[in-house]
Amino acid sequence: MRVTALRRTALAASAAALALLVTACGGSSDGGDKGGDGKTAQAEKSPSAAPAKALTAAELEKAALTQADVKSGKVSEVAAKDDVAQDKAKAKDPACAPLTYLMVGSYAGKPAASVKRTWVGDAKKPAAGANAEEKLMAGLDRSKVVVTLATYADGGAEQAMKDLKAAAQKCAGGFSYAVTGDESQYEKVATTQAPAGADDALALTLTMSADGVKAPVKAVVVRQGATLAYFPAVNLAAAATGKDFEFPADLAQAQLAKLK
Repeated sequence: MRVTALRRTALAASAAALALLVTACGGSSDGGDKGGDGKTAQAEKSPSAAPAKALTAAELEKAALTQADVKSGKVSEVAAKDDVAQDKAKAKDPACAPLTYLMVGSYAGKPAASVKRTWVGDAKKPAAGANAEEKLMAGLDRSKVVVTLATYADGGAEQAMKDLKAAAQKCAGGFSYAVTGDESQYEKVATTQAPAGADDALALTLTMSADGVKAPVKAVVVRQGATLAYFPAVNLAAAATGKDFEFPADLAQAQLAKLK
C-alpha cells in the first residue's frame, strides 16, 4: 500500500475517534459479556450502607492528573469551549446513551462537578532502515486518551456505573450516535478485563466502522467512592490497520491512585 493510500485509510478509519480527541474533549470543572468474546471481569465491591460523599470542585481539580503523575506521554489541559455537552451527542438508541457519552469524552449521569485532561503517548521511533510506510505507521502508533473525572452526589456514581454496564450489554451488537450532524458507528461492544484496585471498574473494546474500515477503540471506567474516571482511547495505527492495541493501563492506575 502506498503511503498516500495508507494515510487516507488511517484518516478515514479514525475520523469519528478524532472528534473525541480534537473537538469533543473539554476541560474545567463544571456542575452539572454478552458483548463479544472477551473475558468478563469487573472489579466490583459490595456497596456500603450509605453512598460515598461527592468531592468538591476544588478537590476534583486537585485529583486530576498532572505531568508529574505519569511516567510517559504528555498530559494537557483542554479548553472548555471544546467540550461536547450531553445534549449535543445524540444516541440513535437511547439505551446506548451512556456509551455515547463515554465515546465523546463526556460522562454518564449528572455529576456534581467534572474535570478533564488529555493524554497522548510518546511517539515511537521507526526501526533502522524503515521505509516511508513503516515510518508513517511508527508515527501513528501512539494512543490518545481523554481522562474525565466526574464526582456524584447521592449515589449517582454507583448508578452511572450500572447504566454503563447495562448499555454495554444492551448495545453489544453495535450502536451509533451523532454530534452536530456527524455520525459515528460502532459495530460491536465487548467487555474485557477490567483494572484491579477500584471500588468498581469496567473495560470495553469497541469496534468502530468508518468508510468501510473497522478499527478498535478502547475504554475503561473506574469508580472510587463517589467519583468516576473515564478513559476512552484511540490509536491511529490501529485505525489504519484494524489491529488491536494495548490500553495504557499505567494511566488508569496513576489516576486511580490520586483518587484514593
